[in-house]
Amino acid sequence: QVQVAESGGGLVQPGGSLELSCEASGRIFSINALAWYRQSPGKERELVANINSGGVTNYAESVKVRFTISRKDARNTMYLQMNSLKPEDTAVYYCFGEGYYTEKRRFASWGQGTQVTDST
Repeated sequence: QVQVAESGGGLVQPGGSLELSCEASGRIFSINALAWYRQSPGKERELVANINSGGVTNYAESVKVRFTISRKDARNTMYLQMNSLKPEDTAVYYCFGEGYYTEKRRFASWGQGTQVTDST
């Protein structure tokens, strides 16, 4: 099976920057879509950004211009560069990946999450 794991969360001041990483591991045939979600206390999990195998990206309106999603397929890794962070960006950020672990068998995996917290 395929696992995905996030890293890079932490405390950040408003206006600061942080980069999150998500690495997929295990038996991987191909990775199609990758996405970042986030969840704040008392709120539902929401899509932050996604990127498909062709590199086409999509962002939530609240993070457009400030966040950039990217992927390095050679490393089975996805990134989220977050700039101009706001207090409302405080959340647990989750990585999601889906693809194939054999030519015909699909996987869809969630990471455990990494906390991003406004330091004020």
